[in-house]
Amino acid sequence: MNYILLAISIFIVLYLILNYLARVSSKKIATTIKKFAVYLSLILTALFTIAGKWIFSLPFLLIVLSGLKIKGLTALQFYNLYRLIQFMKNSGRFSQGQTQGSTTVSIDEAYKLLGLKKGASKEEVLRAATQLQKKIHPDLNRTVSTERLSQLVNEAKEKIIKTDFS
Repeated sequence: MNYILLAISIFIVLYLILNYLARVSSKKIATTIKKFAVYLSLILTALFTIAGKWIFSLPFLLIVLSGLKIKGLTALQFYNLYRLIQFMKNSGRFSQGQTQGSTTVSIDEAYKLLGLKKGASKEEVLRAATQLQKKIHPDLNRTVSTERLSQLVNEAKEKIIKTDFS
């Protein structure tokens, strides 16, 4: 008897769903399915988080949210963009209004870095810095990470020019 009631109730629910789908436009069906998927993923995420399984719930949420379009970008793309900005901030390549330390090189270190002796002319300083930049510039050496070395050469050049030639 219970199986018969269960089969009839499933049949009625299935009939109502199919009848609804036949009358509604495909655009509304797509938005309804997206909303249902988002709500379902949020509920599952909350359940997994409460149960202590947050490591499994976050990727599931991001996979489901990647199907949700937000003005041309998916939510997963927004998340990846956020991660990229955080990585750039932490690596020092992207700072908001902060100057990266340009006074980290002393005048003696600047001359040693450029391979010059004190009293060199401005042209010699510029030539030495240009020669070093040709060897270590990050755009020319893509296999080796030389950003910091290039930055130090620029700092050394600027330090010498500011202190000795201004």
